[in-house]
Amino acid sequence: MNEFTAEFIGTMFLILMGNGVVANVVLKGTKGNNGGWIVITTGWALAVFTGVVIAAPYSGAHINPAVTLGLSIAGEFPWTKVPIFIGAQMLGAMAGSFLVWAIYREHFNCTSNSALHLAAFSTAPAIRNKFSNLLSEIIGTFTLIFVIFYVTNPVMGNESETPIGMGSLGAIPVAFLVWAIGLSLGGTTGYAINPARDLGPRIIHSLVPIKNKCESDWNYSWIPIIGPLIGATIAAAIYLLLNI
Repeated sequence: MNEFTAEFIGTMFLILMGNGVVANVVLKGTKGNNGGWIVITTGWALAVFTGVVIAAPYSGAHINPAVTLGLSIAGEFPWTKVPIFIGAQMLGAMAGSFLVWAIYREHFNCTSNSALHLAAFSTAPAIRNKFSNLLSEIIGTFTLIFVIFYVTNPVMGNESETPIGMGSLGAIPVAFLVWAIGLSLGGTTGYAINPARDLGPRIIHSLVPIKNKCESDWNYSWIPIIGPLIGATIAAAIYLLLNI
């Protein structure tokens, strides 16, 4: 296990569990069909927990190009490693999405609504307005990155504070944060807040065979890429200003 494989495997499990819950809720004939938004947001929060638990000891568990970019701008991550991390995240997202398709293949084929096929791969807006959709992704990702900068480890003692390792439980704060973003801000665009999470699965959607499959909506695909990168940049810039 190294940084590349940790980011690859962590992102793969993020997408396997995250897009897996969407497929379970939206596809015809599944045990979780029509489970609703609470099930989806909870599933995605637990997907983040799963990915972070795996990757954190080896790579810091970015599992998101926006996190990698934000940390680099803030001077907390070396720029030389950015291409390696983003490459691993993209490949991991594609692998995780392929596994979701493999698991739910029969349910994809018996679901007649092609928009629901795409929903189990990538995000789409509830109301299509590119400026509003972009703003939603910017604000959602800004919230994610800005709060991550202020996540701290518990300490013991009053005067000489000693950090206390939480082990795998250290993944809980970010999982709760993603859960909160989904519940509060995710209703407009499906809160991609992660370029790899959207682009990797969208590529897989365009490649795998699904009965009555629609196009992969490439006209919209730039929004869940550019929006999170802008949001991460703004979050890092404000963090730096506040800590001069």
